[in-house]
Amino acid sequence: MPSQKAPGVAMLALLVGCAVGPSTRVTPTPAAPLASRAVTAAPPAARQFLDSLTRVRVAEHADTGAALWRPRALTVDAARDLAWLDVMQDTQLVALVNTAVTNNRDVQAAVARVREYRALVGVARADLYPRVDVVASASVNKVSFGGLAPSRFDALRITGELQWELDFWGRVRRQTEAAGFDRRAHEEDHRAVVLTLVSDVATAYLALKEVDENLRIADETLGSRQATLGLAQRRFAQGVISELDVRQFESEVARSATTVAIFTRQRVEIENQLSVLLGREPEAIPRGRALEQAVQAVAVPESLPGALVVRRPDVLRAQSDWQAATARIGVAIGNRMPTFFVTGTYGTQRPDFDGLFSSRGEVFALQGGVSVPVFHGGRLVNQERAARARADQARANYEQTVLIALGEASNALSGVRLTRDQIVTQQTQAQALRRALALAQQRYESGIASYLEVLDAQRQLFDAELSLVQVQREYLVATVQLYKALGGTWNEARGGTG
Repeated sequence: MPSQKAPGVAMLALLVGCAVGPSTRVTPTPAAPLASRAVTAAPPAARQFLDSLTRVRVAEHADTGAALWRPRALTVDAARDLAWLDVMQDTQLVALVNTAVTNNRDVQAAVARVREYRALVGVARADLYPRVDVVASASVNKVSFGGLAPSRFDALRITGELQWELDFWGRVRRQTEAAGFDRRAHEEDHRAVVLTLVSDVATAYLALKEVDENLRIADETLGSRQATLGLAQRRFAQGVISELDVRQFESEVARSATTVAIFTRQRVEIENQLSVLLGREPEAIPRGRALEQAVQAVAVPESLPGALVVRRPDVLRAQSDWQAATARIGVAIGNRMPTFFVTGTYGTQRPDFDGLFSSRGEVFALQGGVSVPVFHGGRLVNQERAARARADQARANYEQTVLIALGEASNALSGVRLTRDQIVTQQTQAQALRRALALAQQRYESGIASYLEVLDAQRQLFDAELSLVQVQREYLVATVQLYKALGGTWNEARGGTG
């Protein structure tokens, strides 16, 4: 007899173990290594000139070994363990980011959404198990059977009731699987919120450092022009120059003072912007190392593995959406299959409390059944078609997200290289203009040159120094954008990526 039951038991185990619908396993889209297109995109003559300037800068920093001129190699494992803002070696920036991740309201809302979807996984999984309820009731009844006179009776009833849908086709398991992918998608949303916040804090902090440098340059320029004005006033008193020259120098001093006021206002506005990101009221923001020191400390790669971009939160989010949509195809197919169920009741019933929990009041019922969908007006078949269409949409969205990620990573990598080239040219220009200003001042003090030569040299140097600070900030921002393009996340405990 046991041998006759064995095939049935094996078949039952096979049915319970299967799950209808396509597999939700996804093979990430392969991506070729990414290399900066800045070298090949530039005209050959311009590239040769830029490389020659770079070699000069490398020679100048041979003693200090500035990281700016030593691009690092980057592997998948190295990127996973890299604390990506630590490349700037600014502990104050790291502290600000940790504060923002802890206090920012958008991050807190994202964490709450993750908790919500984790709970919804439990809601979906609950359908795998029997549902048991305890029901207590009291009733007054009057019934009539056939031609007999109506009879009245009271009933006190306490029962445990069982309802269980056997998941033969895996419909509930597919439903639970889809909920799990939804949860994972929102976990990636949380990563994306944190990643964007870290990027915004770093970008605003670098803008603040740029304004600090601009303000320093403007203040030094103001002092220099005031000194030049003093010299012009003395020369005017001696009858060497005209009043027109003096008024021109006064105009330049006023212009410099206006620039100082503009940069001061910008500094306050950026500090207020950073305070909002940090989740606190507007206040002064502490500074770390100087902008130029951060630039010299940064070592970024010339190329990177294409596999890095598929770890980005937006890519993983799109992948989870695709997997969830695929799992829901199984749910739709399961809805078209016969449903096997078990129901049962066990408890006690008496007309009063006397003997309510004795064996005399025992009542029970056990029922097994099957429900076969026969005609639903095309509802079920169209639900499956819609589920398959949604899965196709999710797949296309995933593939498009990967392409966008590759494009952003390539842009960021090229941006790092090109802004480094700009730093070389701007440093060369600023050095040349500093020397030109010194010569113009010597010529003016000796009476060889006019005030226009000095003014022109001052203006050109001022603009060149501001441009150098701007491109230094852009280089560091490009570094931030590069690691954001790689999908870095912020771990508060480590102060870095994982």
